[in-house]
Amino acid sequence: MSTDTLSPTVHLIDDDQAVRESLALLIGTVGLRVQAWSDPQAFLNTFDREGIGAIVLDVRMPGISGLSVLDTLVAQGVDQPVIMLTGHGTVDMCRRAFKAGAAEFLEKPVNDEALLEALQNAVRQHVRSRQRNEGDRAARERYAQLSEREREVLGLIVEGLTNKEIGRSLGLSPRTVETHRANLFAKLQVASLAHLIRHYAALVDAGDAGTA
Repeated sequence: MSTDTLSPTVHLIDDDQAVRESLALLIGTVGLRVQAWSDPQAFLNTFDREGIGAIVLDVRMPGISGLSVLDTLVAQGVDQPVIMLTGHGTVDMCRRAFKAGAAEFLEKPVNDEALLEALQNAVRQHVRSRQRNEGDRAARERYAQLSEREREVLGLIVEGLTNKEIGRSLGLSPRTVETHRANLFAKLQVASLAHLIRHYAALVDAGDAGTA
């Protein structure tokens, strides 16, 4: 992965300096790097969207509200999990935050253990999500290297056909099918039939994966 998964960053956005400082100290106790922001617009303008980590966002701030920031992040396709904080929470506000895509909604004064648990879970989930996405991207790139015939053979393998059945379907000898099969396993970097099906069935079904 291009990002450094070993040093995720928590972006902390709150206009209250005392809150920022205390939460930054708390978050740092579990080894997470913190970047604090007092201005939500400055955060939106400059933070690293490709980074690994999570976002802690106060709901009520002057100028632009935390919910508006959340809406902007979602609209921009930002995938870092967002934990909302508020000192004046309502059921409606909580519902709106979750509907907009928040990972967690916590009331101030924040329970230290609850925040740290939510953050650690969010960061772990984000790392796993990025790893899956990276694996999917690599799979699409490998699939794109296949010849048209190899894709046809792969599609029939995924459907469960034997080499003889594939040969009859495509007008190929079993030996030729076996050669294509071996090439598939080598190009796609899979060691078993189960691995091949698990990683490439969806690409075969999509039909246009070679252009990804």
